[in-house]
Amino acid sequence: MSQPKYIFVTGGVVSSLGKGLTAASLGTLLENRGLKVSLMKFDPYLNVDPGTMNPFQHGEVYVLDDGAETDLDLGHYERFTDSKLARVNSVTSGQIYQAVLENERKGDYLGQTVQVIPHVTNEIKRRIKEVAKRQQTDVVICEIGGTTGDIEGLPVLEAIREMGHDLGPGGTLFIHVTLVPYIRVAGEIKTKPTQQSVAKLREIGITPQILVCRSEKPIEKSVRAKIALFCNVAEEAVIEEQDVKTSIYEVPLMLQREKMDELVCRWLHMKLPPARMGEWKRIVRRLEQPKHNVRIGVVGKYVGLQDAYKSVYEAICHGGIANDTGVEVVKVDAEDIERDGAAKHLRGMAGVLVPGGFGNRGIEGKIEAVRYARENKVPYLGLCLGMQIATIEFARNVCGLQGAHSTEFDSKSPHPVICLLEEQKHVKKMGATMRLGAQWCRLAAGTTSRKLYGNEIVSERHRHRYEFNNDYRDQIATAGLVLAGTTLDGELVEVVELKNHPFFAASQFHPEFKSKPHRAHPLFRGFVAAALKRK
Repeated sequence: MSQPKYIFVTGGVVSSLGKGLTAASLGTLLENRGLKVSLMKFDPYLNVDPGTMNPFQHGEVYVLDDGAETDLDLGHYERFTDSKLARVNSVTSGQIYQAVLENERKGDYLGQTVQVIPHVTNEIKRRIKEVAKRQQTDVVICEIGGTTGDIEGLPVLEAIREMGHDLGPGGTLFIHVTLVPYIRVAGEIKTKPTQQSVAKLREIGITPQILVCRSEKPIEKSVRAKIALFCNVAEEAVIEEQDVKTSIYEVPLMLQREKMDELVCRWLHMKLPPARMGEWKRIVRRLEQPKHNVRIGVVGKYVGLQDAYKSVYEAICHGGIANDTGVEVVKVDAEDIERDGAAKHLRGMAGVLVPGGFGNRGIEGKIEAVRYARENKVPYLGLCLGMQIATIEFARNVCGLQGAHSTEFDSKSPHPVICLLEEQKHVKKMGATMRLGAQWCRLAAGTTSRKLYGNEIVSERHRHRYEFNNDYRDQIATAGLVLAGTTLDGELVEVVELKNHPFFAASQFHPEFKSKPHRAHPLFRGFVAAALKRK
């Protein structure tokens, strides 16, 4: 394809409508029609990236190979497509304003008065086009974060309006995701919020060609006709996107049934064969009718918010798909274990997982969860902090190192078995200063991890400041904790395991970031398989 096409996905009425899933699902359909697709997210907030934002506000921070800390929607993009995402695929208003001001200080604007139009909007357009240029894609799907009408998002909407004008018919496509609520008391579906949302978008100068209507009830033909009339779109372009029954992986098939990808291809003047979705149908079949079922307890401090451990939950699901097993994830608050003991909350679980995190709250509960899994031979998987917790628990209760801890939580610990990375000791700024992104790891022969990966050298994504303290390496290894993986130079411990245990593995890296529904991460595949055996 000579010129790349651009699809812009906006949202209206309320946030959290599923713009990211809609964009990712469309990417799936277009990829399976033979196109090379890239996806990007434009977040209007002024943070340079979400790396320092509270998970309760923002959900998980998703990390890319190049170390970019991004919005969780980029996780959807990578799980649903084969796009190779990088820092350029995640843009914030903070980055845009920072770049514009740096250009002004350098004199790049030759004494002009720097304004939102054209300087900010030109920088936004440059960033969007840079994705297509760098990644040589046929189509760029750009999701605009926030809700239409938010003041911080107005420059972004103006920039994509200008792109629609500049590229002309067939060059761009605007998709608007909106809420069509069902009012239970009245027993009716209401279209007015969608009408108002589209009207707001048209005030800005953007007329969406496709409306994706989120609803908990089927949208009748008469309601579609009404939306089409008042929002000035074709009736076939009113796409129903109901709440899924089993899994988010149903969404691409739902949109295909609505013929959304056909409509997109027609609008962008692309003649392509139908999407081959056989593999996707097999995934959904296994999710809807699994041969087996297990319960796995996830012990964390942000369990009250679904998005805080989004990639972890999805990777567990992928492990289930690989084993034709339905997985019930039981969210366990670490502070509840501190109060009640581990047995009360973990008894009956086929597996226990401790994910990453920061801060002291709930740490002792996580330590007790690891002890319960170790002593009761319950399959255990630890991720990042979960690896550090496993080390602390082993040091205390097997090595007899009373007071063993991480210096993150106890700077005066007599046995700091987890300590600050050497290169972190002089770091002053919080943002983008951790050990981030893809790093190489060497797996020891004969270990569970080596068998699962099938390779000695693997690449995994990191996000941490603290590490296994090498001063305790020999003592802990002699006591029986297997140092199963290290950096290539052998300096940093990356994976620990236990022998004579059904499954006990913990990694300093985040394997959940590289798992896909059709290619479950080896550690999650092995973890669910072990949980299934225990059951």
